[in-house]
Amino acid sequence: MKDTTETIGLIANGERPETPRRFDVTNPGTGGVAGTAPDAGQEELDRAVAAAKAAFPMWSAKSDVELAAACNAMADKLEQHAEELAQLITAEQGKPLDGIGSRWEMGGAVAWARYTAGLSLPLQVLQDTDQGRVEMHRKPLGVVGSITPWNFPVLIAVWHILPALRTGNTVVSKPSPLTPLASLRMIELMNEVLPAGVVNSVSCQDGAFNMGAAMSAHVDIAKIVFTGSCGTGQKVMQSGAETMKRLTLEMGGNDAGIVLPDANPEQIAEGLFWGAFINNGQTCAAMKRLYVHDDIHDAVCDALVAFARNIKVGEGSLEDSMLGPVQNQMQFDKLSRLVAQAKERGQVLLGGEPGQGLFYPPTIIAGMGADDPLVYEEQFGPALPIIRYTDLEDALLQANALDVGLGGSVWSGDIAAAKSVALRMECGSVWVNSHGMIQPNAPFGGAKKSGLGVEFGEEGLKEYTQIQVIFA
Repeated sequence: MKDTTETIGLIANGERPETPRRFDVTNPGTGGVAGTAPDAGQEELDRAVAAAKAAFPMWSAKSDVELAAACNAMADKLEQHAEELAQLITAEQGKPLDGIGSRWEMGGAVAWARYTAGLSLPLQVLQDTDQGRVEMHRKPLGVVGSITPWNFPVLIAVWHILPALRTGNTVVSKPSPLTPLASLRMIELMNEVLPAGVVNSVSCQDGAFNMGAAMSAHVDIAKIVFTGSCGTGQKVMQSGAETMKRLTLEMGGNDAGIVLPDANPEQIAEGLFWGAFINNGQTCAAMKRLYVHDDIHDAVCDALVAFARNIKVGEGSLEDSMLGPVQNQMQFDKLSRLVAQAKERGQVLLGGEPGQGLFYPPTIIAGMGADDPLVYEEQFGPALPIIRYTDLEDALLQANALDVGLGGSVWSGDIAAAKSVALRMECGSVWVNSHGMIQPNAPFGGAKKSGLGVEFGEEGLKEYTQIQVIFA
């Protein structure tokens, strides 16, 4: 694997521009340094955007077949270097290598890249009569700015970059300052099979220069695709308004799961656990509130706790670790605050006490209500509040009460009944007897403040294009 402290850098126009400063990237599992990354500023951003802008006429002129082949070549590169990138992800993000960890993330990245390569948006003929022919073309936008979070650094970057390139756009990618290494290395690898300037990278630490704001306001960036918190997404939208940027915003959620009284507690326990605790709960579409009918409330709690007790939490490079640490101190402190408040009013069924460093055990707290911060704030960590209900209408009212709506789930032995409840949930995706299992062929996006636009599949691909209608 490359020496991350020295060799990973920025890419602009296929070359590596040197930056005068680098910053340390922390390994949240050990507290040590995972590596160093370039600390870029406006000059580096302008260079990357200029490279993408210069490459756009050449790239956008390529045929559909050529673009698909290039995307498949990138998928090949990801697959060939999957272990190298997985090791970097674990070092900087903290998640385990195995299980639903870094190697799983890389498998998803390769699969998503290949699926995206196979998509296409052909010309549509809207009319072809004696009165004339009307064609609808989908044309690339130009330079796309990608801003990615720290929870799935490679996978989410692939979600942004591949559809942009597949539709003939060029890209400037900015990873989270908490997890830049694997993303920057991925851009280096992509440039081994792409023409210069097609994909470029910038990174900087949190500080005086706000790279995300600069990208959102940049006159030569046509679109921003952003994954992250609601507050930051709103700022992206505000700063992009003056240049009328196209936007795809996938922001936070506070997903509700509703367990109907006919569900089998033993059968759903594993699905409930991973729906809530996948990636240590650090997932936008993780289940963050669980409403359980009074008839089976205690049985569901018992089954869920029994399953959770067997989950090993540890440093990501250890083979038996199933969950890693909370990724950063700020998130750890927020989680600790919410759990401490919940403990004063609810019943701790499991966990509830911080571990060493940034480790926090899976925590399950019953007896929660709508006015508890752990219920109405997005915890984004390994803590699940359970709310008892007797009236389904009340459960739906509570599930829909928040101003976010990314995902939700319904758990039942009766699929038809579950689907009828699902249709009444105010969110972009609803799963029956699972939670958060997104797919590359299904559009994914949020309702209310959880986002704008969709990703994945043909609908997601369209977000990177401008419609042009030709009347002839």
